[in-house]
Amino acid sequence: MILVVGQSGQVATELGRYLPDALFLDSAACDLSKPTECIDAILHVRPRAVINAAGYSDLNGAEENEALSILMNAEAPAAMARTCEELKIPFVHLSSDQVFSGTGVAPHLPSDPAQPVNTLGRSKLLGEQGIHASACVHAIVRTSWIFASHGDDFLKDMLQIGKTRTMVNVVSDQIAGPTPARDLAYALMAMTEALIVDPTRTGTYHFAGAPDVSRSGFAKEIFRQTGQDVIVNEIPASQFPMRARLPLNCRLDCLNLRTFTLQRPDWRAGLTTALQELDALPSEQ
Repeated sequence: MILVVGQSGQVATELGRYLPDALFLDSAACDLSKPTECIDAILHVRPRAVINAAGYSDLNGAEENEALSILMNAEAPAAMARTCEELKIPFVHLSSDQVFSGTGVAPHLPSDPAQPVNTLGRSKLLGEQGIHASACVHAIVRTSWIFASHGDDFLKDMLQIGKTRTMVNVVSDQIAGPTPARDLAYALMAMTEALIVDPTRTGTYHFAGAPDVSRSGFAKEIFRQTGQDVIVNEIPASQFPMRARLPLNCRLDCLNLRTFTLQRPDWRAGLTTALQELDALPSEQ
């Protein structure tokens, strides 16, 4: 059995499509703010592998809740990794593009120095370091701008804006690859199964949608596909009110996905699928 930490989040929900026989633990069963609970859960189940699809993801909130962010993104993953090493099973962990400073224009390689500029990124980097220190078989998977038909994300924000407004300000100088949660979930599943068979594939990987695009370009494509007549006013990140500092260059070099015979998904196709799923949902009364 594969154990998935997380149940209702976007990636965990999509993992349910590919791992119907996995055991999914919600926060009541495995609270990341209490690392010992995570250790106990893994030791009780003794799975074939662990996928951590949960974490603290509120970019602005992390600036005010640093201790909680570190508990959930650093101490809990490190504790789980040490437990996986004890059991000699793989640990697959979801990390973030926020570990990079965002300077330059070249896509970040997995081997590039990590220099986070915000609290969330620092907590994610500490988690990665803890996993490396555990010496467990692992795949650390950095990703960016996850979206799906369910859960809160940039896609839903833009759709809501399109219902009431004709113009929206969106950052134009932050660049990344929007990532469909469904494609990311498939990649995590494939990596997990591969590591069970071949532990030599352990390492850090990048997985993000293609092509890279600005936040404003992402918004324009959302409105184009939905037919919403909304003008996207492009502004620099320096003019957008955020408590957390935004790294601008969030491009991720994903070439080492070939280790698992994976490649970057086209996020525009993933967007079409997510919008079709949203259209199929029952209308709110």
